[in-house]
Amino acid sequence: MRILVLGGTLFLSRTVAVEALARGHEVVCAARGASGSAPEGAQHVAFDRTGEVPADLAAERFDAVVDVARTPSWVRRAVAAWPGAHWTFVSTINVYADETTPDGSPATLPLRDPQPEDVDLSEQPDAYGPMKVACEQLVRDGVERSFVVRPGLIVGPGDPTGRFSYWPARLADVEHAEEVLAGGLPTDTVQVIDVRDLATWIVRAAEDGLTGTFDGVGPAMTVGDLLTDCTIGLDVTPAWVWAGDDELAAAGVQPWSGPRSLPLWLPRPAYDGMLAHDWTPSEAAGLTVRRIAETARDTLAWLRATPDAVVTGLTREEEAEVLALLS
Repeated sequence: MRILVLGGTLFLSRTVAVEALARGHEVVCAARGASGSAPEGAQHVAFDRTGEVPADLAAERFDAVVDVARTPSWVRRAVAAWPGAHWTFVSTINVYADETTPDGSPATLPLRDPQPEDVDLSEQPDAYGPMKVACEQLVRDGVERSFVVRPGLIVGPGDPTGRFSYWPARLADVEHAEEVLAGGLPTDTVQVIDVRDLATWIVRAAEDGLTGTFDGVGPAMTVGDLLTDCTIGLDVTPAWVWAGDDELAAAGVQPWSGPRSLPLWLPRPAYDGMLAHDWTPSEAAGLTVRRIAETARDTLAWLRATPDAVVTGLTREEEAEVLALLS
């Protein structure tokens, strides 16, 4: 197959290109190249999506297109250029208006109202989900065969957000029975997907001509089990100190990501459904996942090989401060 990856230089889109090459496909990565290089073996075509699709690129024909964009005008122009290809559009679970109901799926959860015009997310970050809704509609309306994937938290080597990466980084050199801060209850539900598993599914979907809308998520699990799996992969034995929502808020700890945050912690019940989607439709459609232990081990190896990789969350000093407040 001849596959066009719109992007191909960063995290998921790059991993898709790598997987497609490994499976023997011809891959063209169309991107500015500002976020990195296309993988070896792929053809890189310079393409700034703020402008029109170059005529020579638009004239080429592809069996499949993979797009991760969040800007409606970008998707509108790309769909018009290659409507006959099998299209994978990578959306997000942020399209859902309901983040409280567990076990939701594309068949059951309501969507946010679409935002069909381009919005500067630095000024209106809440427009991210609505713009993705609009992009999904453009793809469904504009191409013959569409595969819309709505990932949750994508993790693994190459992660530019540093959210999951916080945990392998924090646990890497933990001493036996050293106290490590964890957020919420160990029974709280969490859900992640290894970038390599998601990429493999996307390429197989293109090969098989799979269509429809699916959540790109792995099975939901308790955060206690996820962190235990991380310790197994890294061969460490911390002493977990679990702090509740009120305790963390009182200590000035932020949820999810960013400065002074505790990644994977989300206040409950407001976010009971955000990381608890029903993954069985995706599993039935061919998605397979690896153990978190493997993801944690490989993420740590990538972090050690990439000194400038982003890792968000509490510093060691901030964590020690919070642990002292809890004692």
